[in-house]
Amino acid sequence: MTELSAALSCLAHCLFCGAPFPPGTQETTCPAPAHLAPPQSPQPGRAAPHPHLPVFPPVAPNDNPIEEKTLNPLPTERREAGCPGVGGGDSRPAAPAAAGSAQRRFASPPSPPEDASPQPLPPGPAARTPTPRQRPRPDHRPLFPPAGRPARRLASPHLTSPHLTAAPGPPAPFRFRVAPHARRGGSGRRAVGGRRRSPPGLTPTMSAKRKAEALIPAEESDQLLIRPLGAGQEVGRSCIILEFKGRKIMLDCGIHPGLEGMDALPYIDLIDPAEIDLLLISHFHLDHCGALPWFLQKTSFKGRTFMTHATKAIYRWLLSDYVKVSNISADDMLYTETDLEESMDKIETINFHEVKEVAGIKFWCYHAGHVLGAAMFMIEIAGVKLLYTGDFSRQEDRHLMAAEIPNIKPDILIIESTYGTHIHEKREEREARFCNTVHDIVNRGGRGLIPVFALGRAQELLLILDEYWQNHPELHDIPIYYASSLAKKCMAVYQTYVNAMNDKIRKQININNPFVFKHISNLKSMDHFDDIGPSVVMASPGMMQSGLSRELFESWCTDKRNGVIIAGYCVEGTLAKHIMSEPEEITTMSGQKLPLKMSVDYISFSAHTDYQQTSEFIRALKPPHVILVHGEQNEMARLKAALIREYEDNDEVHIEVHNPRNTEAVTLNFRGEKLAKVMGSLADKKPEQGQRISGILVKRNFNYHILSPCDLSNYTDLAMSTVTQTQAIPYTGPFNLLYYQLQKLTGDVEEIEIQQKPALKVFKNITVIQEPGMVVLEWVANPANDMYADTVTTVILEVQSNPKIQKAAVNKISKKVDMDVYKKRMEIMLQDMFGEDCVSSKEGSVLCVTVDGKTANISLDTRTVDCEAGSDDDESLREMVELAAQRLYDALSPVY
Repeated sequence: MTELSAALSCLAHCLFCGAPFPPGTQETTCPAPAHLAPPQSPQPGRAAPHPHLPVFPPVAPNDNPIEEKTLNPLPTERREAGCPGVGGGDSRPAAPAAAGSAQRRFASPPSPPEDASPQPLPPGPAARTPTPRQRPRPDHRPLFPPAGRPARRLASPHLTSPHLTAAPGPPAPFRFRVAPHARRGGSGRRAVGGRRRSPPGLTPTMSAKRKAEALIPAEESDQLLIRPLGAGQEVGRSCIILEFKGRKIMLDCGIHPGLEGMDALPYIDLIDPAEIDLLLISHFHLDHCGALPWFLQKTSFKGRTFMTHATKAIYRWLLSDYVKVSNISADDMLYTETDLEESMDKIETINFHEVKEVAGIKFWCYHAGHVLGAAMFMIEIAGVKLLYTGDFSRQEDRHLMAAEIPNIKPDILIIESTYGTHIHEKREEREARFCNTVHDIVNRGGRGLIPVFALGRAQELLLILDEYWQNHPELHDIPIYYASSLAKKCMAVYQTYVNAMNDKIRKQININNPFVFKHISNLKSMDHFDDIGPSVVMASPGMMQSGLSRELFESWCTDKRNGVIIAGYCVEGTLAKHIMSEPEEITTMSGQKLPLKMSVDYISFSAHTDYQQTSEFIRALKPPHVILVHGEQNEMARLKAALIREYEDNDEVHIEVHNPRNTEAVTLNFRGEKLAKVMGSLADKKPEQGQRISGILVKRNFNYHILSPCDLSNYTDLAMSTVTQTQAIPYTGPFNLLYYQLQKLTGDVEEIEIQQKPALKVFKNITVIQEPGMVVLEWVANPANDMYADTVTTVILEVQSNPKIQKAAVNKISKKVDMDVYKKRMEIMLQDMFGEDCVSSKEGSVLCVTVDGKTANISLDTRTVDCEAGSDDDESLREMVELAAQRLYDALSPVY
C-alpha cells in the first residue's frame, strides 16, 4: 500500500481534478485554481484539507465501534462514475462537472453556496420504480444527502453499502473508518423466474467489517450469530440459522400459512444451503416443516436432518395431504409427491434424551408437549449450550405431557412468544365453555364447524367431545364427524406412539384404546356427508385457507343457526383470523361475496405457552440471553418489555432479551477458556507441581487433548504407522574402532548384542550392527533420528576411507578391563573403606564385606551387591558398596 501511494504521488496530474503539475517538479500539492473548490477552515488541531478532497461528516464520539481501512484515492472519472469499491453506483462515465462544483456521489459538498439547489443523484441500477410488492419502507432515504443538506448517519435497516466517514490523517493515502450496517429484511418480495428475491434494499455486497472478520478463521471466532429467516416478529415459516465456530445449524424449515408458492418460504436466498451442517425439525406442523421437502430436494443442502420418530411418521402423511389440497397451480407448487417421498430417505430420527454428534455439534432433545413427537433441542458447540424450544406447552392435557424443564442451564434460550403477555384460562373452564358452545349450536338445530389441523389439537378435542357425548345421552342421535383424509392414518400413528404421551393415556391403553371413539365417525370427503339436521364436524385445515373446512364454512356461513368455533391460533392473512373480527360478509374461493350470519366463537386450545408459563420457564433456566421468535410484532414487544421489567432490578440474574426481525442477526460473544485434557498413558501417574508433560496436542470437535504418540490410535481415528530405515555401509576395519570414534564424538554409545552379533546403540535410537564386510544401521524414521543417522554414517565412512585414523586409534584402544586386576584393586579399595578384617575374597570374581554383623557379597562381573539373610534391610551398606565398585570399574576402563 505504501509503494502504491508513493507511485501515485509521482503522477503528473492531480488525481482529484486532473490539473497538471509543473514539469520537472515532484510536488504533490494540487496546482489547480482555488475557485474549483471553496477553501475549508481547518478544525482546531487538524491541517487544512486538500481543496479537492471530498469532505465527510465527522465521526460522532459515541458511534458504534468501527474499524479503520486504508484506501488509496481513486481517479476522478472512476469516482464520479460511482466506483463499486466506494459508492456502489453504476460504471457509466459521468458528465463533466460544472465549474465551481466539487460534488461527488459519495460525499456531501465541502461548502456549497447559499443559493445552491439540491442536485439529484445520477441515475443508476437502483433508481427504478418499485412494484407494488416492493414498495419502499418509510425509512428508505437516499444513500447520501443532496447538496445543501448536512450529512448524517443513515438509519435504514436495509442498507448494506459501507458508510464512509473521514478520519484524521494525511491526504494520501486516505484513512477511512468503515461503519458497518446490519442487514435487515422486510416482508415484501416476489418470485421471478422460479427464484426468490431478497427483501428490498438487500444487496449481495459484503460490508467492510464482515470482510475484515472473514480474515479470522471461522473456528477461532468467538462470535455466535443467530439469524431468523422466518418467525422473526411473525408467526409462520419458522427457520432460525445458528452460526458458531465455523458450524451452521438450521432450526426448523416451515412455510407461511397465509402465503402461497415461493412467497411462503423463509428467506433461504440469504444463505448458502451447502454450508448448513445440521437441520433440526421440532415438530410436524407446516409452519415448522412445510418447506423441508423443497429444501432437501431443490437446494444444494448436503447436511444431515433430524427429527423424532413420531414427527417423521406424521410428517409423511401431513405434507402429502398439503400437496393434495393446496389451491395453487402445478407451476407454483414448491414440491411434488415424488419430492416428498425422496426426502424421507434423507431424514434421520432421534430419541428423546439421546445424545448425537455431527461435525462437532452435540445435540439432544426433550419433550415439548405441543403435539405428539414435538421436541426441544439442546445444542452444544465448543462448550456453549443453546436451547431451542420450538412450539411448547408447560400444561399437561388429556393425552400429552407437559414440556420438560432441562436440568442443564443453557447459555442461550430461543423461545416462542406466540401469546406474548396473554394468560390462558384454566383448562377445566376452557373445556366447559367449549362443550357448552357446541351444545348450544346443535340445540338450536345448527351445524357446528370446528376447523382444526389433522393432527395436534384435533386429538385433544376428539377426546373431549367423545367423553361429553358419552355423558349426555340426549346427544347420541347427533353425529360427530372427523373430516380428514388422514383421519384413519393419523389415528394409527397415535396408537403406535402412545408411549410418547402422558401417564394417564399409558395406563388407560392397558384397559382400552382411548383413540377408538364411540361417538365420532370419519368423513373422507363431502361426497360421503349427508348434510341433514344438526351435526358437529371437525375439518382441516385449521385456518380455513382451503380444503374441506373452507368448503363447509362457505356452505354454512349464511345460516344463523350454524356456528364455527376457532380452537387454535390463527395467523394474519387467513380466513380464520379474518372472521374473528366479525365482518358482515366474506369472500369465497371463487370470489363470490357471502353474508356472514353464523356465530363465531374463539376458544383457544392452542398448545402454546402463555406469559405465566413462559416466564416460569425462563425463571427456572436463568439463561443469560433470551431470543424471542414465533410471535407477532406487538405481542413479542410486550413480552420483551415484561421480561425486562422482571429482571431489571434483579442483581443476581442478568438476562438480555432480543426480538430480531426476519434476516436481522443477533451477535453474541462467547470467549471460554481453552483447556487440554491429558489422556491415555500420560494420565496414569498423577503429575507433580511444576512437572512438564510432553505429548501430542490433538484438537477434536473443539476439545483439546494431550496424548502420547502410542495412544493416538486408541483415542483418535488417526492411523499409526512406523517406518524403520535400514542402511548397509561397507566397512572392513575393527569394530571396536567404531566404538572408539562414536564414543569420542557423541559420548552416548552402548555395547549390545543382536542375534549374537556385536552391535552399538548410538544416541539411544541408532543401532549399528557388525556384519561380514559391512555394518548395518537401523533406526525409526523421524527428523531427529534421520539427522543422527546421517552423523553416524559420516563417521563410519570417514573411518573406512582414512587409514591414518585407523592406525592412530588402534594404538589407543585397549581391551576390556582385566578382571584379576579389577578384583585385586577392588579388594584394596574396600579394605581402605571398611578395614582389612571386614573384606574377604571368595571363589571367582566375588568379594565379601562384613560390617557390624551385616554381610554383603559383591559380584565383580555384574557389579551388583546382594545382602545375606538377616541384613537385607541395610540399604545404606548395599548402596555404598555398589557405588564403590562402579567408580573403580569406570576408573579402570579405557580412556579415549
